[in-house]
Amino acid sequence: MPQHIDKTYISIKVSEPQLRERNRALALLLDMSGFLTTSKSIQEILEGALAKVLEFFGIEAGRIYLLDESGSNLVLGACIGVDSVGLERLKIGEGFSGKAARTRSFIAQHVSDLEDKARSELLLSKGFEIIVCVPLIAMDQVLGVMNLATNREIEFDSAQIELLISIGNQIAVAVNNARLYEDLQQKVKELKRQKESIEFFAYSVSHDLKSPAIGIHGLTSLLQRTYRDRLDERGQRYCDQILKAAEQVARLVDRINAYIMAKEARLSFERISLGEITEDIRAEFSEVLTHRGVEWREDEALPDLVGDRLSLLRVFRNLVDNALKYGGDGLRKIRIEYREETDHHVISVHDDGVTLEVEDPESLFQAFHRDDTARGVEGTGLGLATVKEIAERHGGGVWLENPGESGTTFSFSISRHLTVHD
Repeated sequence: MPQHIDKTYISIKVSEPQLRERNRALALLLDMSGFLTTSKSIQEILEGALAKVLEFFGIEAGRIYLLDESGSNLVLGACIGVDSVGLERLKIGEGFSGKAARTRSFIAQHVSDLEDKARSELLLSKGFEIIVCVPLIAMDQVLGVMNLATNREIEFDSAQIELLISIGNQIAVAVNNARLYEDLQQKVKELKRQKESIEFFAYSVSHDLKSPAIGIHGLTSLLQRTYRDRLDERGQRYCDQILKAAEQVARLVDRINAYIMAKEARLSFERISLGEITEDIRAEFSEVLTHRGVEWREDEALPDLVGDRLSLLRVFRNLVDNALKYGGDGLRKIRIEYREETDHHVISVHDDGVTLEVEDPESLFQAFHRDDTARGVEGTGLGLATVKEIAERHGGGVWLENPGESGTTFSFSISRHLTVHD
């Protein structure tokens, strides 16, 4: 059975002037939003936003005040169309501006209604009869006040008041973001300054330490050679201890410089043969390997990859040196292994010596860290920290593989997405 449905049409009469005005307001909000999101300087934000508001409402002059850190004073941040002498600062407890900030309210008043007659006369002398105050609020905090001043009677309907309040909030958010940005920039500058100071200190100390250490070593060696017959056993032992200490200082300085270079030196990425790198390292340690009867093994067909040649030599040098230092008397084999992952080359240096057991493997890679297994073994605690810095600058990392299992294996990774550049 057919159903009959009655349709009721509702028509609303649209006022063309109101529609046009709403479109203008929307255009202003969009324009203001675009401007405020691209501005970085607080001064640029305040002056640009104030100019747009004055142009839109056809008002002659305006000011924007921001609360100071104490929250008790409003300080002039931008001024257009009026001589600012005498208007640079006002207390939060005085005038229309102070009232707008305290009460978080939109205020429009005749200048003659001001209780502060001196300020009233000052504003009247500048040709203004009406003052409009818009609080600037962001994250529920009042940041300041926008003042609009004119010498003619004006009327604001509710839509215009809401528009001004919305713009005030936009300005406040932009100011808040700009302050955060400026604070961040300042912190970055301070960190950079501290970093440069630390680098200068490290280079200066290492330079100033090494020269005296070399001098002490040379003089002590000369003393031993020249006066050996006159030194008793205790004197000889003292000379040996001095020589050893001087050598340790010089070695520490070299390691500090190497660590700094790993962190700061400019890298030169080139295509290099991993097999050639390992061959150079094997040749460098060949005498020690032969003397201790340690067999060197490596995976066949080690690939070419992109990296900084000197840095990768330093990585292998540190890891092989670690194996020889801490592998113990039972060390018989060092093996270089390679595997390919989606985004990284992974290279491992395995030895069959003493098993490294640590509760916190990450601590091994901290600068100047010395594990309990390092007792009685000369070292600076910078070798693995240097490896970590180099690996991270190559887009990878370093870790202890399978801690607690037989022997010790350190693995490091290098990004496969590095490109050749000087």
